[in-house]
Amino acid sequence: MHSQLNKSALSEELADGIRQLGLVVPDELQRKLLDYLALLVKWNKVYNLTAIRDPKQMVSHHLLDSLAVMPHLTAGRWLDVGCGAGLPGLVLAICQPEWHFTLIDSNSKKTGFVQQAIIELGLRNVQVRCARVEELQVVDKFDGITSRAFTELGDFLRMTRHLIAPHGRWVAMKGLPDAELPGVPDDCLVETVIPLRVPGLNAARCLVVASPTGKVQA
Repeated sequence: MHSQLNKSALSEELADGIRQLGLVVPDELQRKLLDYLALLVKWNKVYNLTAIRDPKQMVSHHLLDSLAVMPHLTAGRWLDVGCGAGLPGLVLAICQPEWHFTLIDSNSKKTGFVQQAIIELGLRNVQVRCARVEELQVVDKFDGITSRAFTELGDFLRMTRHLIAPHGRWVAMKGLPDAELPGVPDDCLVETVIPLRVPGLNAARCLVVASPTGKVQA
């Protein structure tokens, strides 16, 4: 699977990026991340899951970009909205096997890939749903909800407000979010905006952390 990907170079790139992020990811899980990357490269040729074709670029733009949020998350049940090819949810699920992740996207090609990756990687802490998030109903609400390039911040909060637990947090991956902050609904509070530095990624990256306030709007 890895032959055309120059496995050792990608492994070195990933390990170096993880060190720069200040994370500790066991070798076994780093290998699983590269197995996921190999699946992404393979499926991308047919299903056009990501515009990035170069595996080396995928390490920085997909794996490390997703891992950069990990220090700012807490253990629990997470929902990844607009997960696409599994970013960041599948990457986080690989590295946090004790947490539980639900990934949702309305694109059946992408959720089909994610389901196959879950099976091939032997992940037991992930489920995927092909649906629109505003139509999703759950019995147990989520401790955390994340998204990566899903939609504007205010829309993201409104569309998922019914899914977050009272103690929960939204963690939205953004570029420069300043223009989106005025659109935050009244029943949500932006707690902090955290700048991120992603190794190999020459672009602005921030995390917007928000929490629910008061009652869910009917």
